[in-house]
Amino acid sequence: MFLGGEHRHTLDEKRRLALPARLRHGVRQFILARGLEGCIALYTEVEWRKLLTKLEGLPVADKTHARAFKRLLISGAILSDVDGQGRLLVPESLGRYAGIRRDVTVVGMDSRIELWSSERWAHYRKRAERSAAKIAAHIDL
Repeated sequence: MFLGGEHRHTLDEKRRLALPARLRHGVRQFILARGLEGCIALYTEVEWRKLLTKLEGLPVADKTHARAFKRLLISGAILSDVDGQGRLLVPESLGRYAGIRRDVTVVGMDSRIELWSSERWAHYRKRAERSAAKIAAHIDL
């Protein structure tokens, strides 16, 4: 479980990102993939397999959308090792997708970690905060 709030970091000159220790939990590898709303999603192998199983189980009538989503997700995914200093490499292609140049906000999201351009995260968070009451009204908390 990846909890622990929001953490602001920067990519170093080699595009490495130091992950907060509380989010690493001894994980030595992550699968990095395109996330929704323009972030990069980090999955452990177990969580990645769960996601792929869910994609395989989508309704037959929706196969076109399922295939398109699966292709988009898997085609950009890479395996990245966490080095001895807790850093992982963020590839240029995923960085471009997420608008990450240097400043990164790392967000623990239970079954995954999300990497956001800090600027994009600030805009997303403001929009989400404005609509939080409407969203909560539709969820049985």
